[in-house]
Amino acid sequence: MVLRSVGVLSCGKVSGLLYALLGLLAGAVVALISLFGAALVPESERSSGMFGALFGVGAIIFLPIVYGVIGFFSGVIGGALYNLIARFAGGIELDLG
Repeated sequence: MVLRSVGVLSCGKVSGLLYALLGLLAGAVVALISLFGAALVPESERSSGMFGALFGVGAIIFLPIVYGVIGFFSGVIGGALYNLIARFAGGIELDLG
């Protein structure tokens, strides 16, 4: 069995979802680091510490969206390039049995 073409939007959706999950993980790491950093700020400078905490919490929302959009477009481009290259190379040979 030879995989000669892939659904471009299907590649985009799967890739976008995978990247969004990676973005959620990255956002959680940034949030933990930011909250830890905000806890270390002296009491006299608490307003700047709150900015770091809000930045970290915002990363949980912002990074999955950005990663997901980038993943979607790279999946679409990758799928389209695969379809183009598979015409000349013959595709990927699969053994499903």
